[in-house]
Amino acid sequence: MKKIRALMKYTKNYRGRYLLGIFFLLIVDISNLVPPKLIGAITDGVSSGNATLDYVVKYIVLIVVLAILVAIGRFMWRIFIVGTSRHVEYDIRKIYFTHLQKLSINFYNKNKTGDLMALATNDLNAVRMALGQGVIMLTDAIVLSITTIIIMLTINVRLTLLSLIPLPLVAIVSLKFGTMMHRRFMKVQEVFSKLTDVVQENFSGIRIIKSFVQEEKEYEKFTKQNQHYLNANMNLIKIWGVFQPLIEFISALSFVLLIGIGGISVIRGEISLGEFITFNMYLGNLVWPMMAVGWVINIVQRGFASLERIEKILSEEPDIYDGNTLPINSLRGDIDINDLTFTYPGSNTPALNNINLHIKEGQTLGIIGRTGSGKSTLVNLLVRLYNVEENKIVLNGCDINKVPLEVLRENIGFAPQDAFLFSSNIAENINLAYTKLDMEKVYKSAQDADIYDNIMDFPDQFNTAVGERGVTLSGGQKQRVTIARALIKEPDVLIFDDCLSAVDANTETKILANLKKIMEDRTSIIISHRISAVKDADHIIVMEDGKITEEGTHNELINKQGLYDEIYKKQLLEQQLQKEDM
Repeated sequence: MKKIRALMKYTKNYRGRYLLGIFFLLIVDISNLVPPKLIGAITDGVSSGNATLDYVVKYIVLIVVLAILVAIGRFMWRIFIVGTSRHVEYDIRKIYFTHLQKLSINFYNKNKTGDLMALATNDLNAVRMALGQGVIMLTDAIVLSITTIIIMLTINVRLTLLSLIPLPLVAIVSLKFGTMMHRRFMKVQEVFSKLTDVVQENFSGIRIIKSFVQEEKEYEKFTKQNQHYLNANMNLIKIWGVFQPLIEFISALSFVLLIGIGGISVIRGEISLGEFITFNMYLGNLVWPMMAVGWVINIVQRGFASLERIEKILSEEPDIYDGNTLPINSLRGDIDINDLTFTYPGSNTPALNNINLHIKEGQTLGIIGRTGSGKSTLVNLLVRLYNVEENKIVLNGCDINKVPLEVLRENIGFAPQDAFLFSSNIAENINLAYTKLDMEKVYKSAQDADIYDNIMDFPDQFNTAVGERGVTLSGGQKQRVTIARALIKEPDVLIFDDCLSAVDANTETKILANLKKIMEDRTSIIISHRISAVKDADHIIVMEDGKITEEGTHNELINKQGLYDEIYKKQLLEQQLQKEDM
């Protein structure tokens, strides 16, 4: 009952359409029950010699009218039941997608893309089938079974009861096989998710696969998972392969009883030949409901299994959400970090340890350090990709947890380490923060990010399609597009997370010169491996093992002769060697 309620809750906005569809389905079912009576009457009339041409024509016209009524009714129930199941599918997909967008980064760290994709396609299709074909078959099975048995009882009670003896076996078989099909279909969906994940990873990483000549290895991995999927489906088909013929065999037993006992009754004159033919046709009508029971069990169990998987995701709560927020509309950019220690979920080692920092409004902070020192973790917390304890990060005197997420993220321009681009054109990627495309702003931000000239050299300029993950652009071009995407927002706070690593020194100098003008009145944070990117910052911190080990201005850090000075001298030497090579 719980599973049915879970399935039915998505149909509450469409119950009127479903009822209308069921109404037309009932018209079809009732119309299909009349012809056997008419054919029986014609048979008795002809066999007794009382039938005339007008008599036969009248019944033929009635059968044709009923056929037309059935055709119209079938069209209508397909629109109102099958069509409505498509609307429900649309709603669930929208709910599912919206829910996925609300979930936190940690959820995506634990769940694979292929599994989530399988739920949105294969599993959702199974739910739609349960709410479409499942409803039709269930209604047919109930209505046709009950009405047909009632009509058969009016013809001959004894013959009806004897013909129905095998039917209780249908319920027993259906119950037993239904449970087995549910388990095996769940396994099919799980294996399909893994197969989807393998395929998705291969498509996303096809360039790496080709570069390392790993096609054969990946083919073997795919073949192995594909075989698992085949085996899981074959296990399900074996159950279905036994179940359906078994239902048909039970149905055939009813015909055997009817022909044997009914034939004797006709010979003895207990029933007429027309009644025997009518009875035989009604018993034939019962075969479909009995077979439909099998189909219904199969389809509904698949729907339950798939909905169970979808509901599991929908029951996930986001780690990051608006709680007791304050009515704040802007940030200004005064940032205090107080004794901040942070450990990633599932890890035992702190990524940040006892961080204390004050960034004044309008100030530029430079962060430098080796890979894994905690630089990116610090800025990820500033945009609340992960939760922090109360009053550990304070913006404009307000705990970050009390700043509405939408306000926080709208007022921070973030150019992340991963220069991810969507597979649309360049203009739409830069204009990501807005619904309406403002080309003047797009041009300006592209110029500030020093990507404008490169874009204008493309045949389609700003309409150039970047391909999946920006594959048609170089690494430096992708990074500059993400910088332009952050700048177009004109935010209170700008964060550049090592987003200049793929550009050459000259381009970096141009971008930094442009950014210097933009950052004058904004709080800015620049993370980089290069000293040249942070040396002009108002304040610089050096991070090691999640801690701030050095801080000060460029000159102050050089004089300390610590890690900062070591990195600086090493990079100066690299630049000199490059100039000598040229």
